[in-house]
Amino acid sequence: MALRPEDRSAGGLIWGLQRRLLVLLFLPLGLVGLFSVFFNYQGAGTAALQQDQKLLRLVPLLADSVVVVQPGESDVPAGLGEEPGVALLLAPQVDEFLKARDGFADYGLLDSNGRLLLGARWLPTVLPTTDSAEFLSVVEGGITYRVVAQRSQTAAGELILMLADGSDPRQHWLDTVLLRLLLPNVLLMLVAAVGVTWAVARALRPLIDLREAVEHRSPRDLSPIDEHSAPTEVRPLVVALNRLFSLVNDQSQAQRRFVADAAHQLRTPLAGLQAQVEAWAQAARALGPTDPMSLRVEQVLRLREATRRTSQLANQLLALSRADSVSADNHPVEQVDLQALCENILAMYLDAAAEKQMDLGIESAPAQTRGSAWLLRELLINLVDNAVRYTQPGGRITLRCGQVEAASEAPLAWIEVEDDGPGIALAERAHVLQRFYRLQGTQADGSGLGLAIADEIARAHRTQLQLLDGAGGRGLRVRLVFAGVTAMHV
Repeated sequence: MALRPEDRSAGGLIWGLQRRLLVLLFLPLGLVGLFSVFFNYQGAGTAALQQDQKLLRLVPLLADSVVVVQPGESDVPAGLGEEPGVALLLAPQVDEFLKARDGFADYGLLDSNGRLLLGARWLPTVLPTTDSAEFLSVVEGGITYRVVAQRSQTAAGELILMLADGSDPRQHWLDTVLLRLLLPNVLLMLVAAVGVTWAVARALRPLIDLREAVEHRSPRDLSPIDEHSAPTEVRPLVVALNRLFSLVNDQSQAQRRFVADAAHQLRTPLAGLQAQVEAWAQAARALGPTDPMSLRVEQVLRLREATRRTSQLANQLLALSRADSVSADNHPVEQVDLQALCENILAMYLDAAAEKQMDLGIESAPAQTRGSAWLLRELLINLVDNAVRYTQPGGRITLRCGQVEAASEAPLAWIEVEDDGPGIALAERAHVLQRFYRLQGTQADGSGLGLAIADEIARAHRTQLQLLDGAGGRGLRVRLVFAGVTAMHV
């Protein structure tokens, strides 16, 4: 199953679900916040309207509070103004209004010409032309005052009365929204984000473990997943995956059996055919140049080469099928002497190397690992066969093996096959491990299975082929590193 790069880690899965949950959580909270701001503003407007109505009701009481002072009268309350002829005896409601808003409320009395008689001097000069009240907003000292002005009949005649209120709810609306609405909602969202992050990470841990178990599996591991370890909601998916694994495993085994049976059935007749053709080739070479049958020597030799290639292909298909079978079935391992294995393979290819005048040598040291002896032998046969096949006549091929001992860590065993042939370009090294892949322009005979078989066997032993440059940048050096065996186990 292909995964997007951002979804290849457990963190990507957690973050994706967290993001969806946070969006689903914050979206309604944001909408609630917007509606709250709207209704709060509407409420502030309603309160301001009520405040205007209250100011309007106090104006007649302020008009009733105006008294005329005759010269020489001493019963005028102190502090109600020194303007001759006019004084204020505040009505209780007006007096209560001013005291309750001390520093945020004031009054003013003006004559019909706009001259201030009593009150705050900062009040604007408003001359209403009718008896209707007029409202306006005035900023003084950083405070926005709501001012009502109305022309009224008083004991001192027609005056213009003003009342100013600086407690207008709308000017405190923003502070109210920030402190009582937005700040609690922001804190709620932060707490919700932390809670969602923790809850998602905790709730999805079994699902993430299941995902990692599937993602880290080898393509050849088709064993069923433990469905009891999966969450209840995901258990049907695990059951379906196990059913799919079973079907794929059955199909894969049937395919391997078919390839193995076909290759096995072909080996016997091919071996007989090859022996017969080899005999023909030897007999043809023994004929003199004047013998009419000598004209068929070239055809017999070509038939021999074709028979050899076909026989080798059958053997490689059988080896590939066995490698697949061991990978899938977890075949038991044994202790393998890599040094003896290299020496044995060297002896097998001395004649083929001598025929092409190649220098086939070995540089070995004691090395032990655990694995399948016959599969490792098949791996090394394919590597050496490739080197002999593709290296030009007169070339050099070297087998190496050794073991690196470590005091605190497990030892590492390794084998190498190095040649000075044409090598493999960096861009092609990933492709040559594919089955039946052959490099463009290759002249030597082959089926494109040698490196694929070696890679399959290497994977079965939990390692991989390292395709490196040969000495001096020429040729190819194939290296494998295995888990070694300490001397006490040898």
